[in-house]
Amino acid sequence: MPDSLNYLTLSEASDLLRGREASSVDLTRAAFERINALDDRIHAFLRLTDEIALEQALAADERIARGEAGPLTGIPAAIKDVIVTKGVETTCGSRILKGFVPPYDAQVMERLHEAGVVMLGKTNMDEFAMGSSGENSAFGPTANPWALDRVPGGSSSGSAAAVASGMAYYALGSDTGGSIRQPASLSGVVGLKPTYGRVSRYGLVAFASSLDQIGPFARSVRDAALVFEAIAGHDARDSTSAPVEVPDISAALASADLKGLRVGVPMEYFVEGMDDAVRQAVTGAINQLASLGAEVDWEVSLPSTGHALAVYYIIAPSEASANLARYDGVKYGYAYTEGKTMWEDMEKTRQHGFGDEVKRRIMLGTYALSAGYYDAYYLKAQKVRTLIRLEFDAAFEKYDVLVAPVSPTPAFRIGEKTGDPLQMYLSDVCTLPVNIAGLPGISLPCGFATAEDGARLPIGLQMITKPFDEATLFRAAYAYEQSTSWYRERPSV
Repeated sequence: MPDSLNYLTLSEASDLLRGREASSVDLTRAAFERINALDDRIHAFLRLTDEIALEQALAADERIARGEAGPLTGIPAAIKDVIVTKGVETTCGSRILKGFVPPYDAQVMERLHEAGVVMLGKTNMDEFAMGSSGENSAFGPTANPWALDRVPGGSSSGSAAAVASGMAYYALGSDTGGSIRQPASLSGVVGLKPTYGRVSRYGLVAFASSLDQIGPFARSVRDAALVFEAIAGHDARDSTSAPVEVPDISAALASADLKGLRVGVPMEYFVEGMDDAVRQAVTGAINQLASLGAEVDWEVSLPSTGHALAVYYIIAPSEASANLARYDGVKYGYAYTEGKTMWEDMEKTRQHGFGDEVKRRIMLGTYALSAGYYDAYYLKAQKVRTLIRLEFDAAFEKYDVLVAPVSPTPAFRIGEKTGDPLQMYLSDVCTLPVNIAGLPGISLPCGFATAEDGARLPIGLQMITKPFDEATLFRAAYAYEQSTSWYRERPSV
């Protein structure tokens, strides 16, 4: 058995289990030892499921002994607290859902249970997935394992930090405007946002229903592909789930040769004010793709990209204002009961239950949908959304993959942007268009920036393909990853 089990990739851990060099119980105990040693400083988890995990690990070992194991069987994982889990409290990082225990599993959890998951616990997150830093959780921020005074990105902050710090072999997150790819970039791990409709949203607590998508965090592209194959597929309970066959990703990973792959570099993604280290790392990564045989065009233009931020912050808050209307203190979660009328109780429930960022977005969305402003804001945003999608469609007639930065900066300090919401929103400027167009995108490590205090801060490379072409996305990402050693770097924590 290796001296340290915590920083194995999912694939390496699975090989150990199949070779009987370690058991699922060994992996699970090592994960909890790591959590107990680190999580008081990182705060990646909101709650642990120790007893459940050990029961699942024992069952997985029995399954392995019978020869019935798959690649995820017995591998400890962390689950973002926006995904409902039967019998396990699910709060979405909000006081308004504190104490809510779902009576059913999300569809992705059903699939993971079939695969033999060992669930370590539920991870911290920005409240209702609204945030870019992990600082909007009602239960306190998550720290970046590479530099504990900096953010890990958000909203899937806990999931990214758990994988980066060796507490979990993989994790699930959700991506509405970059909430998997951006924290993956800032935390130095791989993060996949699948095509909209590729993974069921049944059991994903809604933020913006036309944008939300579940995806994995992992330590390698192959690991992310294994989790993707496990959770992807049509689900009749989700009206937006696409009846499209899931591709054989293993075939896409068979070769690191990118000869003939057409790669486009949209100039609009290299935004003004981008950190020099980010620009250099991403440029170096694109040159590396060219050295692997890809045909790179640096002169691609997606002119409507500049409008994506405005479009997103009309559409997403509008959908949020409708989705969050269900939290009234009557059905579930926190309820204020000392008012003189039902309306006062409802008002006070939302006043005390929601955090500032959630209230801000509800107000923005309600305003955009109100009489007299619907046509001027929401309807116009939907029209520009169509333009953004059409520009991507035209680009993918010429290119197989588009490549860009994930975040314009490395991880920033905790508290640095909390007083300026607009600056915080700009953190997702490179990821938002992908959600608006419903495309698949992946973030993978491509270098580091060195902070003024000497901290090494990860930088991510973003790859984007046409809808439902995850096979090409994984092929390009895997070829780049295997030609570098960035994905093998680990934080000193």
